Formats: sequence, structure tokens, C-alpha cells
Amino acid sequence: MNPPLLKVSGVSKAYGAIQAVDAVSFEVQPGEIFGVIGPNGSGKTTLFNSMLGQISPDAGRIELKGQDVSSLGPLELNRRGVGRTFQTLQVFSKMTVRDNLIVAAQEHRGSLWSRMFAPTESGLGEQADALLAQFHINHVAQKKAGELSYGQQKLVDIAMAFMSAPDLILLDEPCAGVNPHLVEQISKLLKDLNKSRGGSFVVIEHNMDFVMGLCHRIMVMVEGRVLCVGTPDEVRNNKDVLDAYLGN
Repeated sequence: MNPPLLKVSGVSKAYGAIQAVDAVSFEVQPGEIFGVIGPNGSGKTTLFNSMLGQISPDAGRIELKGQDVSSLGPLELNRRGVGRTFQTLQVFSKMTVRDNLIVAAQEHRGSLWSRMFAPTESGLGEQADALLAQFHINHVAQKKAGELSYGQQKLVDIAMAFMSAPDLILLDEPCAGVNPHLVEQISKLLKDLNKSRGGSFVVIEHNMDFVMGLCHRIMVMVEGRVLCVGTPDEVRNNKDVLDAYLGN
């Protein structure tokens, strides 16, 4: 088996007396779509933020491609091939959709200064156009992002995360607030991107049908701990999961 792209070993994080994440360990293989599910308060977001350098874990180790990245911040992780989306939209509402994608890639390449004063396209226009077509939003490329529907902005937000061609992308509730038709579209897009562009995805999502239909393996968290890791069928049929999360 190939070495894991991402390896999380014994990561813990407490806030006072509350143990938000408790000795969580898992691995994500190259090209794998890995889901993280659990009820509210199970520690999913704290784990994500620890993996992304937004908060410092109290204990444990995070490795990317065999290198310890536990102490790195979000920008350095982005430059090493980690992308992400957030629960809330991160689009620039007064910029065109196309420019949103270009700016996202400029951030990967440099600093805020370079984002503000780099040449208009910085050689990224062709890459942006390809993603706009793949996401079926090329017809709104020259519209301001703030003029789009919420669902269209969600697609822009996800497309921005792919502009840096990341090895690993962390998707935080990509289906939150979108209609069932768009949920199906996002699932198909992510499967197509996984096949055509490679890379590994880690997905936090409450929509169980979406997770079960998309992910190769799923980790279930309860009260900050790992309850189980397995294929969708293994998770679906796990009695502990049924009792703790899915319900009988």
C-alpha cells in the first residue's frame, strides 16, 4: 500500500474542562475521498481546524506526505498543497466569478500584497476558464459573485478551492443550505474532479446520503473520539453507529 497522504496521530484539543477532540487518529490515502461524520458537538470542526493550522492541538501529530506539519499555519499548508472550503461562503461578492478564481490561486502563490497588485490574470485565466466550464458556471463568469444565487455562489466557493491544484482538499459541509438537485450536482462534480485531477478529499457533512454515495471510507466521531472507520456499507451496518448517531 502507498504511504498515506495525510496521517493524523493522537490529536487532542481541550477547551477548559471540555475535551473537544480526544486522541483522534486516522489516515487518508492518495486519491481517497474520506468522510467525517458525527452529531453536533462531536469535535469534527475542531479536528478540521487543527488539521488546517487554525488552532494548535494540545497533543498529537499531523503529517502531510510524510512531513510533520503540526505547527504550520493555513498559508504555509496551502502552499504545501492543502485547500479547503468553509461552512460559510468565502467569495468576494464585488468581484467577477472569474476573478474570484484567479485571486484564489494568487493567494496560493504569494502574499496579500501579490493578490492585490499582481497582473490581472497572472497566467491563471486559462486554468480559471477550465474550472468554470467543469463546474458549469462559465455562463456567469463575468457576473459579480454577489449577484449569483446562493447555490451558484457555493459552486464558485468550491471551485476556488481547486484553483491551486491541491493534493488534499478539506470540504466543510459543502451541501449546507443547498437544494437536493444541487447536492447531486456537487456529488457528481467531486467524483469527476477526484478522477480527472486526482488528489484526496476530506469531507465533513451532515447529509448522510451525500456522504454515503461519495466517500470511499468514513470516520464516525462521537464526543471527540473515533467511534469507527470503514466503508459506507460497514458504517451503515455498524450497530454502535446506529445506536449513537444514525438511529435504528
